[in-house]
Amino acid sequence: MSDQMKSDVIADIDRRAARLIEVSRSIHANPELNFEEHHAHDLLCGVLESSGLPVTRHAYGVGTAFEAVAGTRGPEILVLLEYDALPGIGHGCGHNVIAAAGLGAGLAASTLAERVGGRVRILGTPAEEGGGGKIHMARNGAFATGDAAMMIHPADADLLRMHSIAIHTVDVEYAGRAAHAAAAPWEGRNALDAAVLGYMNVAALRQHIRPTERVHGIITEGGEKANIVPRRAAANWYVRSDTMETLQPLKARVIDCLQGATSACGCSMTARWDDVAYADVRDNSAMVAAYTANMSDLGRTVLDPDVIGRRVTGSTDMGNISYLLPSIHPMVKVAPDGTAIHTEDFARFAGSESGDAAVLVGAKAMALTVVDLWTNANLLADVRREFASVTSSVDVLA
Repeated sequence: MSDQMKSDVIADIDRRAARLIEVSRSIHANPELNFEEHHAHDLLCGVLESSGLPVTRHAYGVGTAFEAVAGTRGPEILVLLEYDALPGIGHGCGHNVIAAAGLGAGLAASTLAERVGGRVRILGTPAEEGGGGKIHMARNGAFATGDAAMMIHPADADLLRMHSIAIHTVDVEYAGRAAHAAAAPWEGRNALDAAVLGYMNVAALRQHIRPTERVHGIITEGGEKANIVPRRAAANWYVRSDTMETLQPLKARVIDCLQGATSACGCSMTARWDDVAYADVRDNSAMVAAYTANMSDLGRTVLDPDVIGRRVTGSTDMGNISYLLPSIHPMVKVAPDGTAIHTEDFARFAGSESGDAAVLVGAKAMALTVVDLWTNANLLADVRREFASVTSSVDVLA
C-alpha cells in the first residue's frame, strides 16, 4: 500500500509540475522583504484554494503567513514554506524554491490524508531573513501541535543538513557630548571613538572564542559632521554560537567588550537585543534517513557535508521549530558546485532550470517522507524517541 501511495504522490507532483514551476518563477521575479511578501502570500494561498484546500490567510497574527490543512486524524506533519527575499539581490537564498517545493509536497500529501489516516498542515512562514516569522507564529500557537516538521533549503549540493548555528543580534547606541572639534574639542565626549574602541575590543575577543562561533558587526551611525565631536554613534552586531546554551555566555562577553569602551571615552551605552533569537537546527536523524532514502529513489544522492567538507553555515528560525517539534532542514542542489548562497549568482540559478528541477525533486522527496511518517509506525516511534532524548532548558520563544 505504501508503494502505491508513493507512486501516487509522485504522479500528482508531475501533473502539477508546470504550475509549481510557474509559482517558483513568479515569486523569484517579484522579490519581497521581511513581512512584505504580499504577492507570494496571495499567490500561494490562491493555488491552495483552487486545489480545494481551506486556507487561513494572515495566520497566527502574522500578516503574510498562512495555513492550509488536510486530514482530520492520525499523525500530523507540518510542511513549511519560506518566500521572503534579500535586499538588493532578491532570491539569493532561493526561497522561491522552498515555497514551490513545499507547496507541491503539501498538495500531493493532502490528496492522501483522509485515505491514509494522516494530517498535513501547510504553513507559509514569512520573514526568515532576519524577521523571525516562525518565532512570531510559534508564540501564537502555530507549532503547539504536530508530530514532525520539514522543509528544504537550496544550496550548491544535495546535503543532509545545513550547519545552522544560534544567533542573536543587538543594536548598541553610544551617547557622548557634542563640541566644536577645532575650537573646543576638550569639551566634547566622542561617541564615535567609543563605537570604534568597542569594535576593536570585539576584534580582540575573536582570538579567544571557539572556531565555531562568530561575532560580526558594523557601525551604523558615526556623527553628523567632521568638525563636530560626535555626540551619538550606533552599531549593529550579530553574535553566533553552536547552540542556544553556548550563545548566552558569548553574548555577555560581547556586551562587556562594547561597554568597556565607554570608560575610556567618557560616554554611556545602551544595548537593545532583537525581539527574536534564532536557535541552532536540531535535525532529527531518523527523519533525515527517510528523506535521504527517498531522494536516492528519485536519483539524487544526498551527501554528508562533514564527510565531503562542504558545510553551508548560517542561521535560520527553523532552528527554533526544531526545539519544538522533530524537524529536518536538508539542502537541495540548485546551483553549480561552489556557488555560495546569498549571492547574485545564486539568485540567478534559483530562477533557472536547475531551480525548477530542485522544486520538483524537493516536493517529491518531502511528500514521500510524509507518507513514510504516516504509514511506518516504527519510523514515527524512532522520530519521537530521538526528539524526547534531547532536552534543553532554553526558552527558544523568549
